[in-house]
Amino acid sequence: MNLFYRIFIKIFGLIAYWSLPSVITVSLHRLRGVKLGKGVRIHRFVYIDDFCPNLITIEDNAGIGVGVKLIAHERDLREYGPSVGQHTLPFEQKNILIKEDSYVGVGAIVLPGVTIGKGAVIGAGAVVTKDIPDYSVAVGMPAKVIKTFEK
Repeated sequence: MNLFYRIFIKIFGLIAYWSLPSVITVSLHRLRGVKLGKGVRIHRFVYIDDFCPNLITIEDNAGIGVGVKLIAHERDLREYGPSVGQHTLPFEQKNILIKEDSYVGVGAIVLPGVTIGKGAVIGAGAVVTKDIPDYSVAVGMPAKVIKTFEK
């Protein structure tokens, strides 16, 4: 990505982070390349990856609570060791998919490569490291499914 595009993504990300009406926040994230369905609600102080926002998809009627972090990249630590600084390792980028009618609670963190199923609820402060099935409630660090509902 060129420098101008990176700056554009960062500036719109900062404005979206502080914007009040959800409709403005959603519009700004769309401009950044985040794939957002109809009726998506994104509250204030939500961090959506600046490095690769185009890898994040939030489907129709999903909600993202205050202070959530959606992170679609991480260091590839396969070559890490005593003589290799982690800062020298390349980034690995993975998609995040939040399916329709789901909700990610206040302060939760969703890590790269995760799919949150249709109608799923992620509890406040959870750290989601693995896929969450449809119509489930997941809480904790790391997030674990504590309840599944019939479809």
